[in-house]
Amino acid sequence: MTEESKDLLTEDKPKKPRKSRAKPKPEPLVFADKPVEPEGVEVKPVYYTTDKIEKKKATYNVIFGERSNGKTFALLKKCLKDFFNDGSQMAYVRRWKEDITGRRASQLYAGINEAGVVKELSGGEYHAIHYYAGKWYLCKYDEESGKPIYSDQDIVAFSFALSDTEHDKSTSFPRIGTIVFDEFLSAKYYLPDEFVHFMNTVSTIVRKREDVRVYMLGNTVNKFCPYFKEMGLHKVPTQTQGTIDLYSYGTSKLTVAVEYCSSQKSEKASNKYFAFDNPKLEMITGGAWEMAIYPHLPYKYKPKDVQLTYFIEFNDFTFQCEIVDLDGVWFTFIHPKTTEIKDLDRDLIYSLDYNPKLNYNRNIFKPRNKVQERILWFYTTSRVFFQSNDVGDTVNNFLKCCRG
Repeated sequence: MTEESKDLLTEDKPKKPRKSRAKPKPEPLVFADKPVEPEGVEVKPVYYTTDKIEKKKATYNVIFGERSNGKTFALLKKCLKDFFNDGSQMAYVRRWKEDITGRRASQLYAGINEAGVVKELSGGEYHAIHYYAGKWYLCKYDEESGKPIYSDQDIVAFSFALSDTEHDKSTSFPRIGTIVFDEFLSAKYYLPDEFVHFMNTVSTIVRKREDVRVYMLGNTVNKFCPYFKEMGLHKVPTQTQGTIDLYSYGTSKLTVAVEYCSSQKSEKASNKYFAFDNPKLEMITGGAWEMAIYPHLPYKYKPKDVQLTYFIEFNDFTFQCEIVDLDGVWFTFIHPKTTEIKDLDRDLIYSLDYNPKLNYNRNIFKPRNKVQERILWFYTTSRVFFQSNDVGDTVNNFLKCCRG
């Protein structure tokens, strides 16, 4: 970087950029005519079942797809069948304790109860499933009072919260045969060292057994997830919808099956509520990864216009970030770096990994010198542009980690 460039980056304030031309507001999409089902014929959506992934006989089963496609219902029903077949119970895991207490917990089996699954599987011996104090019980209803009648022999599932793992370590759960971690994908925040918390929960339940199966269920809200990296599921970001990938780990018996659920073959009637021109809604209606629209390159520029280059390393990706001065218009443009970083001892690199070198910084929001303060200015004033929405989404996830 030249001395002139350094001066530009250490001024009290970069020059005020020119106002970009206003872009016309996009018109609502007009859809072509679609084949219409015969009047009076009800088209039922095809909900998710575990039939395909069960054939893989994997220890861990990672299942993600569109919202409300029946993933949770399918696992609850499967575990209920297991209870009636061999007495095995379920561990229901969520990230936050608030998700497995009170009204939220009592509603978990609402769909199962309304569908009459309990009566069907028990031959009418039980009426429903009732929640009380961290456990779900098979129950009957008193004919006079309508109150649920249940006992400790009727426990079908236990609740576990990753944010509260310390309280479960000394307890034994010898009858749990299936662990269901629901909503493991988050669009916002994960717990610090969350993967370790989850492994501790699994350890508490499994103990010395090797017959417990683990299911991890999620909606396609964010493809950048610490579990994917920790478990070595490197093909998830590019996995095709409707497929199952199987991972193995050297000579270990461990296998992980990853299913990207097919979209429901027939359109859900409720999809009409989400027909707006917003790509994030495709996650609800079809299972596409939720992704925002990020600002793309506003102006073309030449190498001589680049005043400073730095790099971001995140989730096995490396991005080249270029601060551009184009006739007084300043902005940062970020694109993937396809070659190795040339000078790992001098080039400025932002990375979540710990590195004692002075040219590394783990948090872009905690600048350590004037140049890094200038870099931060572009983020706080919305003057950062991306080569694609994928690049923007990845960098945005890096920034979320920096904010903590």
